[in-house]
Parts: sequence; C-alpha cells; structure tokens
Amino acid sequence: MIPLHLIRQFSRQLPRPTIASLSMLLVLAVSLLLTPSSKADDKAASNKPPSNAKAALTVSTARPQLTRLSQTLAANGDIAAWQEASIGSEANGLRLTEVLVNVGDVVRVGQTIARFSDETVRADLAQANATLLEAQATLAEASSNAERARSLINTGAISTQQINQFLTGEQTARARVAAAEASVSAQKMRLKFTQLLAPDSGVISARSATVGAVVPSGTELFRMIRKGRLEWRAEVMASELSRIRIGSGVTVAVANGTRLNGKVRMIGPTVNPQNRSALVYVDLLPGASGEAAAKPGMFARGEFMLGSGNGVTLPQQAVVVRDGFSYVFQIKPDGRVAQLKVKTGRYLQDQVEITDGVSLQDEIVVAGAGFLNDGDLVRVTRSNSVERDNKRETKVAQ
Repeated sequence: MIPLHLIRQFSRQLPRPTIASLSMLLVLAVSLLLTPSSKADDKAASNKPPSNAKAALTVSTARPQLTRLSQTLAANGDIAAWQEASIGSEANGLRLTEVLVNVGDVVRVGQTIARFSDETVRADLAQANATLLEAQATLAEASSNAERARSLINTGAISTQQINQFLTGEQTARARVAAAEASVSAQKMRLKFTQLLAPDSGVISARSATVGAVVPSGTELFRMIRKGRLEWRAEVMASELSRIRIGSGVTVAVANGTRLNGKVRMIGPTVNPQNRSALVYVDLLPGASGEAAAKPGMFARGEFMLGSGNGVTLPQQAVVVRDGFSYVFQIKPDGRVAQLKVKTGRYLQDQVEITDGVSLQDEIVVAGAGFLNDGDLVRVTRSNSVERDNKRETKVAQ
C-alpha cells in the first residue's frame, strides 16, 4: 500500500485532469478486488431456493418402517377334482328309460341316478325261477329213489348197479338245483342293475346318458367329483421344493379374485425334465368362503406360507411406477425431492415391502408422490388436508 501522505503530495504536483484519472483508477481497483467475493456470494445464493419460490405441491411424508411380514412362495397351477368316479352301466343291452340327475347335481351314496327298462330282465328271472322249481322237483324224486336204494343194499333185492344209478341220479338232481339257483341269482343281479346307483357322495361333473339309448355293458354314463373335494395342483420349481412342508397353509386366488384357504397334501414324486418343475397337491379346505367360485380346470395363483420375518415397508401410495420401474421421492434439506429407484417385494394390506433403494432415515413423500418429478420444490405437511390443498393448487395452476 502507498502511504496516504505521499499520494496527497504527489497529487498536489499533478495537474487537475491527472488527479481525476487517478481517482478513476482507484475506483476500478477497488471494484476488481470486490468482484471475486461477490461471485462466491452469488454461487452460494444459487444453491438456496429463492425466497419467493413457489412449491410445486403440498405433500405428506413418512419414514420406512420395519414390519413383521410373512414369508411366502408364489406359484401358478390349475384347480382339479381331488378324485373322479366313472359311473357306467353294468347291464348289457338294456334301454335307458329315465335319467334322474344332471351336471352340477349333488348326489348321495346309493342314490338312484338313472333307470333301465326291466321287462326283459323280469321275464328272464321268471324263467330262471321256473327252472329252479323243476330242478327242485327232480331232486325230490331222485332223493326218494336214492333213500329206498340205500335201504335195500343189504337185502340183495336190487343189484349194486341199480343202487349206484339211484345215488348218482340224486347227486345230478342236486347239481341241477344249484345251477338253477345260480341262474336265479344272476337274473336278480341284472334286475338290480336296472337301477343305476351313485357309488359315492359327490357332484356330477359330466353326463353322457341319453334316454332311449340301448347301452352296452361298461359304457360310461356319468362322471362324478368324489365328496365334492377340489385340489390345486401348483407347479413349483425343483429348487424351491425343499422350502415346502406337507401340511403348510396355502392361500389360492382364483380368476375372479376370490381367495381360498388350502393345505399341502402331497409333493409330487417326480420333476418334469422339460421345465424342471414338480406338482404340489393342495387340498382346498371344504366349507371355505367362496368355495363355489372354484371350478375344476380353472387357472389359479397361490402363495405357500413359509413363516415370517422383518422387512422395510412404505405405504403403497408412496411408490410410483413409471416405465416399468418403481420409484419413491425423498425430501432433501433444501425442500426439493430426489427420485429414487427402488425394488418392491411383498404386499401387506396398504403397505409394500421395499427390498432395495431406501434407508430407515429417509423421509419419503406419500400423498402427492404421483404428481412429482425429480427436483420439484414441495411443501411438507402432516395434516389431513393434503389432498384438499393439492386439488386447490391444481385448479390455480390450470
């Protein structure tokens, strides 16, 4: 620095225009010295939102929470009958005269479900009974002759050959009676077969019986779901089979959204070599709510209950899906939001598990997250009037 008294002495020796020039140079030097600090101040000020900056939206926030979540394994599969019974005709060549049930009917074991014409069978039964009576009369005569022959064995009144003939006649007549009785039993069985009975309780699932048809023996007329029981056959990857236990609980969701409860009955003994999956058989519990919504052949998605564990959760409203990815918005100290990409897991009522992307210390936007973009300035409130404020601001913006 130049001493002030030298500047004054030097200035007295200079003419007036020169003094004015020096004054201008001093002002310029001072301005140059002050310029760097002013730029730094401007840079610092640019990092802060302007005092008159308007928030884009009023939002509410929440912090991620540790929640006890059930561990599940999701799988797909088909609903099928637990067991099916094939009901057919045991009588050969009889005409079907009456069909008493239709598809969907619930039947009891031993219930008559169809009838066949029995005129021919009754005629055959009457003939068999007549043959039996004839055989019994012949047996009575042969027995009487054989008894007299036995009484004359020691007298010599008749020859041994005649005695043997009477005894043989008795045995032959007895055999004819047995044959006639068997024929009568067979005709009674045929008469019984004219009434088609349900072999078990269940639900009729198919019907091919037609009134008036002459049905050969063994022809299937009905199919029945035994006991009305259904099961879910889930396809599970071989690597996941070790996590499933017989008796574990299962929740199954059918096409219309109805959820059914079930229990693992059996794990398939083989694995499909093409897709490396095995079938897990799940009994759908009878009497469950919505059981009528499940039908054999339906596709269903279910979850096996494997236990429980802790997970980080956020309200579902906080997660925004864009371009196939899930995002949340974190509140920064300057009042602006930062868009964070996250991975979601299981759902629990109105909560969703966040497996990656946030920490428990983050403050995350909940209400209003769907209207934000990265870097937006927001106003945070925890009142119940957030949605009302957002609607009002949206109208003003319009």
